[in-house]
Amino acid sequence: MENNNNNNNQNQLNIELSEETAEGIYSNLAIITHSNAEFVVDFVKVMPGVPKAKVKSRIVLTPQHAKRLLAALADNVQKYEAVHGTIKQTESIGMPMNFSGPTAQA
Repeated sequence: MENNNNNNNQNQLNIELSEETAEGIYSNLAIITHSNAEFVVDFVKVMPGVPKAKVKSRIVLTPQHAKRLLAALADNVQKYEAVHGTIKQTESIGMPMNFSGPTAQA
C-alpha cells in the first residue's frame, strides 16, 4: 500500500499560477490557424467601432494537445449548459480575416 502512495505522489504535477497570470486577459475573438505540426490560437480583444485590434495572447499547441483542449472545452460547455441553460450564439463579427493558412474563428 505504501508503494502505491509513493507512485501517486510521483505522478502529481505541481502547477503554479502567478498573481499576474491569475488576473487573466479578456478576449472576445479567437483566431485559430494550424500547420502539420502545431495549432496556433490567437486571442484578440475587439472593441466596437474600432477598426484595429491587437492579439492579446498567443497559445501554440501540438495537434494532440489541441484535440484534448477541444474535448475539455466540449465537456465544460456541456456541464455549464446543464446548470445554466443553453449558451446562445451571437452574430459573428463580420470582419475580413486575411491570414495565410487554414483559419477558424471562435
